[in-house]
Amino acid sequence: MATYAIGDVQGCAATLERLLARCGFSPARDRLWLVGDLVNRGPGSLAVLRRVRDLGERAVAVLGNHDLHLLARAAGVAAAKPGDTLDEVLAAPDRDELLAWLRARPLLHREGSWVLVHAGLLPAWTVDEAAAHARAAEALLRGPRAADVLARVKRHPALLALTRLRACTADGTPSLSFKDHPRDAPPGFQPWFEVPGRRSESATIVFGHWAALGLHIAPGLYGLDTGCCWGHHLTALRLDDRTLLQEPVQDPIG
Repeated sequence: MATYAIGDVQGCAATLERLLARCGFSPARDRLWLVGDLVNRGPGSLAVLRRVRDLGERAVAVLGNHDLHLLARAAGVAAAKPGDTLDEVLAAPDRDELLAWLRARPLLHREGSWVLVHAGLLPAWTVDEAAAHARAAEALLRGPRAADVLARVKRHPALLALTRLRACTADGTPSLSFKDHPRDAPPGFQPWFEVPGRRSESATIVFGHWAALGLHIAPGLYGLDTGCCWGHHLTALRLDDRTLLQEPVQDPIG
């Protein structure tokens, strides 16, 4: 049995299938971890949702910012953005089942020393504290106030960190707009994982969300967003032996 962690798929269904074949993935024996952003930008968001949903307990997918955007659009609290490719999901006959499944995904998953999250952890958080913040935010997303929460994601510190964090100040204040390479970070900002004294350093964190960062491997860190939806690669990490596998994008992009 192997566990494969896969970077931001973002609707690249054909590329996902090719990568799974490259991995020799078998749902009868293997597991998938997905870093979030299953949907949007690529042309096959509906196929990706159905594929991962149908894997049942063989797949763990954490929520990313594009997944939350889909839920917000479905709830009527967000408008379409340029580049959205979500209409097929919103018009699907099984949309309600798929959206209910998506809303029930976690914001953070941990097994032993491994942590799976879409964007990052605030430097002041221990893994236990991050998990507690994630559980509280998940309860809100699944509760009667979900639409209000989805309309104000940027005002919710835990959702903001777990699904949008890239660079922050030494005291953990995130940049809401920065998405470029770390060398171009605004003055006083640095990647969340490079802040001195980061309290989650004892864990091995698998994350995505930062296409400009690209594949990032450092002690206790695996950044797997390699820009599939921007015409690059989709990346898998086999957790058991830390082997990397990549598939060039197969989906028509743009």
